[in-house]
Parts: sequence; structure tokens; C-alpha cells
Amino acid sequence: MTDLSTDLAPSNPKSLRLRNPVMTASGTFGYGIEFAKLLDVQRLGAIICKGTTLRPRRGNPQPRLVETTAGLLNAIGLQNIGVKALIREKAPIWATWEVPVIVNVAGETLEEYVAVAGSLEGVAGVSGIELNISCPNVARGGAAFGSDCKTAAEVTAAVRAVTTLPLVVKLTPNVVNIGEIAAAVCEAGADAVSLINTLVGLRIDIRARRPLLGNITGGLSGPAVKPVALRLVYEVARAVDKPVVGVGGICTAADALEFIMAGASAVQVGTANFVNPRASLDVLDGIVEFMEREGVRHIGELIGVAQVPQEERIV
Repeated sequence: MTDLSTDLAPSNPKSLRLRNPVMTASGTFGYGIEFAKLLDVQRLGAIICKGTTLRPRRGNPQPRLVETTAGLLNAIGLQNIGVKALIREKAPIWATWEVPVIVNVAGETLEEYVAVAGSLEGVAGVSGIELNISCPNVARGGAAFGSDCKTAAEVTAAVRAVTTLPLVVKLTPNVVNIGEIAAAVCEAGADAVSLINTLVGLRIDIRARRPLLGNITGGLSGPAVKPVALRLVYEVARAVDKPVVGVGGICTAADALEFIMAGASAVQVGTANFVNPRASLDVLDGIVEFMEREGVRHIGELIGVAQVPQEERIV
């Protein structure tokens, strides 16, 4: 029988053990409650809820979504109900679920990150925090905190000081050396890292002769970003000794397995949820089928198997 379990916080006393490595990406699965009517969310490894800030946010002006070749540009701007409403309205429902729910935490200042994370401590139904220091679609905060080692480590350490919850830090691809930043946040207290957040992109309406998005630029996600995401996961898995969560263009089991073989202990399905609400379960079923067909007993046997030893790499 195949064992798909994986732990994203093995050094944390609370741990973050998932029954399987398939998660849903923040901003693509609501609070999970909306999708519970369409699929058995209890089969998932974990759910990452949409980005949550200290106060409710209305988000960016419309239009906020536009399709592009093999992908999607979004500029939602972290529209959300705020952490107080989340604790009051969503967490009690999550507390009745078996699947762990991880809250994606965002902010405009270090103090806001700390306030949101601190307020989640001890809340039933919240199994962990994904610290979003990489959102490219807000005017302040977001990706600014993840753009260099010092600021990334600073916000990670500040959040670590106010919570005992498992802490996953979500990294931006829009940097020069993502491995150094990953190492910095792990040293500052992260239990794991997730990557990538979206790449910054643009589309122009040639008839109106102006950008299609109300925010001008947006975050590119979907199959178009997968090769970039896979390469960065590969690099980060070599740079840190903490679990890595792969995100970016995962639509099929084969996509997910590539990330796992590159070094990811778990994966997140994102944009594919908009096309197929059952995409995450299809990915899970495909992984199980692959493991049974290949005689793989535990998912850990596949993590990082595609990593090429340094001495074999061609310079």
C-alpha cells in the first residue's frame, strides 16, 4: 500500500503532517468552504486559504483577471474579509474538518504581519501560516519584503516570535538569487518555504491602446510559468535543509511529480482550479496511480530523486 504522508514542519513541536502532498494554492480555492460543495476537500493534503490581512481589503480596480497564452494574469490586490472575520466566520468550520487549513498571511508593514500572525495563535481550525512576502499586486508590502535577504529574514523572525504555528514562507521569483533568500528565512525561523508566487506580467488592449488590467500589471500564473517555477524549486531544494513546497503551473499528476522529483515535499495546485474545480484530486489520483505502477511505497522515495550531484553537472 502506498504511503503519501509528508511533514512540512518536522522540527516544529506541533508539526504539519499531511496525509498526502497535494495542497491548494492561496487565492485559487477561496476559504475551501466554497469548493466543499464540489469535491471532497477532506481528501486533500492541505488547503491554503486566500491571502488574509489585518483589516478587510477591497482589492484593485477592475478588470482584475485576463487570460494570456498558457496562463492567467491576475491583479486581485488581496481582496479579503480581514483576519477578525476569518477567525469568527471561517475557522469554526475548519475546526470540524480533518484536512488542515493553512492561513496565507499578508501585510503592508512588518507590524501588520505580526498582528495577523499573532491573532491566529491558538485559533482552532488553523493548522499553520503561509507568510506571503511575495505578492506583486499590492502597492505596499508584499513582494517588497521578499526582495532581499535582510527584509525577508526580518519579517520571518518577527512572525516566528509571536506564533508557535508551523510557518511556511512563500517566496517571490522576481529576485536575483532565490536560494540565498530561502536560506535566510529558514535561518530566521521558517519551518518550510513555498515557491513560486506569480511572475509580473502585462497585456495591452491594442484597440483601446492601454493595459487590459486596472492595475496595469498583474501576476502571471498557470502552465506558462511551470518551467521557471520548477527550476527555482530545484535550486532552493539544494540551498536549504527544510521542506520545500512547489507551486506554479501544476495541472496534472506528471507536473506534480516533476516538482517532487526536483525536491519538493509537497505541491500546490492553483490556476488549474479555475478550469477544473477537481484538479487537485485529479492530481492526487494520478500520483497514486504512478506510485502503484512504479512500485513506489512512500512518497519520500521520490523527493529530490532528479537532483544531479554537483560533480556530474556540466559547467
